[in-house]
Order: sequence, then structure tokens, then C-alpha cells
Amino acid sequence: MTHPPDIERQRGHYRTTAERYDAMHVGTADEHALALQWLEGLIRFFGVRRVLDVGCGTGRAVHWLSRRLPDVEVFGLEPVPAMIAVAIRKGCRPDQFIVGSALDLPFPDDSFDLVCEFGVLHHIRDDRRAVREMVRVAKKATFISDCNNFGQGRPLTRLVKQCLHKSGLWPLADFIKTKGKKYHFSEEDGVAYSYSAFDSVGLIAPKFPKSYYMNTVSSHHNLYRNAPNVAMFFTRHEESSVNR
Repeated sequence: MTHPPDIERQRGHYRTTAERYDAMHVGTADEHALALQWLEGLIRFFGVRRVLDVGCGTGRAVHWLSRRLPDVEVFGLEPVPAMIAVAIRKGCRPDQFIVGSALDLPFPDDSFDLVCEFGVLHHIRDDRRAVREMVRVAKKATFISDCNNFGQGRPLTRLVKQCLHKSGLWPLADFIKTKGKKYHFSEEDGVAYSYSAFDSVGLIAPKFPKSYYMNTVSSHHNLYRNAPNVAMFFTRHEESSVNR
């Protein structure tokens, strides 16, 4: 199957950096480590028993949750087999992984109690389609740990971006900024698109109207305006109905 050039470039980047990926991106106290700690507690609190991590990479979340929650089934979906091979060498089971695309999850509706992602959506051109797929196969909850483009940068930069976003001009500004590519590329991060986790809220809320938010990098209280990275948990269950 032939993919657009930006997608091929991204997958090629991960194929060539798979062996170095953890050294390049994974830290014991980074934003996703904090998000994983929070998710672990949420899984216990809401009685989740089956989890899918979309774009699981080298299996960081799969490995973490499997070790700490042995009574929970944890699976990962990843389009680059070289990344999965690293995850298996780290101790994950081969049967925990599926090679596939976030844009077309190979599962029926409501297949997993919870579907999550960690820093993946800003690497997906059609992030809206990916989020819809996550929501479709989730039964109890959806969890996002990702960037908030509009909370990144100096105060004036954030203000300009937020004004452009509110006026509906951000896509045009991003088109001009990226010289028509609509993405940036770096040797460290590969292909990255403009993305804010807050733009996904409206896609998730109809199915999972109960939402919880946390800044995973220190920021002021207004997360949209100030937090460069956020974690979001969406469910349909009231706290009082949870079987603790």
C-alpha cells in the first residue's frame, strides 16, 4: 500500500530510529511518565479490564501497565514492526501487539474498556479520524496524553496562536508557516503536525461526556492557554457508580 510522502517519511523515520527511540524520547520523569501514573490510578478506580494503546511505539505504556496491573489485558497497535520488535525484546509478549493504522483500527465497536494514546496524535495527519476510531472501539473510556500547540511558546506567541485559532485562521497561518506542507520535520521527532488535545474534546464528548484534565508539564491554571502538554480522561460513568 502506497502512503502519502509525509506518512512514508514518518514511518521511515521510526524504522531507522527504532533501536534508539527510547534513548531519544523516553524519560523517567517526562510528561508521559506522569500521565501513565495517573492512568494507572484511573484504570483501578473505574474498573477497567481491557486496554488498547494506539501508536504504542516501543511498548512503553503496554509494558508499564502490564507490570503494574497484572489483572488487566493490555494491547498495543503500531504501524512500524521495527518498533514492536523492540517492545518484545523489552519483555512484552508478542500476542500483545497488532500491526495496524490508527486511522482504521481493526476491531469491532466497543472492543476495549479503555483506548489510550501517548504523544501520537500530533504525528497523525488526520488526527480527527484517529480520535473517532479510538472512541469507536472504546467501551468505557478514552485517554489522551499529548501536546497543546496553543499552550506552547512565549506568552506573546501563545496569545497570537490562540487569537488565530479562535478566529478560525489558524489553518491558514499553519499552511503559511510550513510553506504548504502542513507539517514540520526534525531528526529528533520526525514528522509533526499542528495539534492541540483540546481540539479532540468535541469528538470524544458525545460518547464520553464525563471529562478530567491534568497538565503534565507545570503550567498556570488555564490549561488551554498555558499548558504545553496535557492528559485527558473521558468516560460515561459517574464517580458514584464506580465499583471500587
